Amino acid sequence: MINISKKTDILSLMPKELEVFVTEELGEPKYRAKQIFSFLCKGVAFSEMSSLSKGLRQKIEEKCEDRMPIIEKKLVSAIDGTVKYLFRLIDGNCIETVVMKYNHGNTVCISSQVGCRMGCRFCASTIGGKVRDLEPSELIGQVIMAQKDMGERISNIVMMGIGEPLDNFDNVVKFLALVGCESGLNIGYRHISLSTCGIVDKIYKLAELDLPITLSISLHAPDDETRSQIMPINNKWGVKELLCACRDYYAKTKRRLSFEYTLISGKNDSQKNAENLASVLNGELRSRGDTMPIHVNLIPVNEVKESGFVRSGDAQIKAFAAHLEKRGIRATIRRKLGPDINASCGQLRRESVENNTER
Repeated sequence: MINISKKTDILSLMPKELEVFVTEELGEPKYRAKQIFSFLCKGVAFSEMSSLSKGLRQKIEEKCEDRMPIIEKKLVSAIDGTVKYLFRLIDGNCIETVVMKYNHGNTVCISSQVGCRMGCRFCASTIGGKVRDLEPSELIGQVIMAQKDMGERISNIVMMGIGEPLDNFDNVVKFLALVGCESGLNIGYRHISLSTCGIVDKIYKLAELDLPITLSISLHAPDDETRSQIMPINNKWGVKELLCACRDYYAKTKRRLSFEYTLISGKNDSQKNAENLASVLNGELRSRGDTMPIHVNLIPVNEVKESGFVRSGDAQIKAFAAHLEKRGIRATIRRKLGPDINASCGQLRRESVENNTER
């Protein structure tokens, strides 16, 4: 995003960077940085940072840009308490964020881009393409504002919302460091999962950083022909090349990967598909005698009118999972959260875009 105002995006600064800004640009003592960072991570507006002098607050407003997302719409599931936010950004664009409640704590699913250019056919988020990347401040801002609105701590983050995280690599990596700061939200790497459609060169780049996050691979098909029909990224990096990167990632980091597999009726949900999936995963990831753990998360497709895809039946889904288990691959079926509020990503933003276009 181009900073037309030339103001500093203060929430995108790491604590050490903020110290430099406070001393050199604001002319204040270094300790003020810690106070400001604490206020920012609580979602406090510049004008409401009560322990700062009026003069300092004015300087912050003059020199800094507030890119904290604003709640445009909020939906709460009457079934399981899942909360879905439509956030409006500083430039008027909207993104979606979902908070899911579990016994072990609250998990937030955040967006990494406005729109997406990956073109996965089953996904509502990619309709209309990519508008822009989100800044670190807009990434962490989703967590901050959801936590502030709910009045409950968020302890886990999944980057599976709108956008492809590895297509916004530098901003995402900075966000991962920023959200883990002890003086801020203090959500460590081990509590963060990142999902990618399979940008192979960025998987290798991520492996070099050796961050203890959980990497999830959106696979969705066991062969190139089927996967290319569903996911255009496969035309650049095929299944074997992607799985080779996964094997190398595990060898480098020793961190467990998970594979997401969206089940689409008549497309990729047959017993033959299950057998092919088991064969390719075992063959590419365990053929050298490796004990690499393999976990497949089966996701019944979210029916988006533009895709024409239909959800597989419950019996078909269970049979698919059972076949993978029989072949030594752990498989779980994702429970659909917030079914009464369409908690799957992309639809609320899509509705907002369509409504604004019609005006």
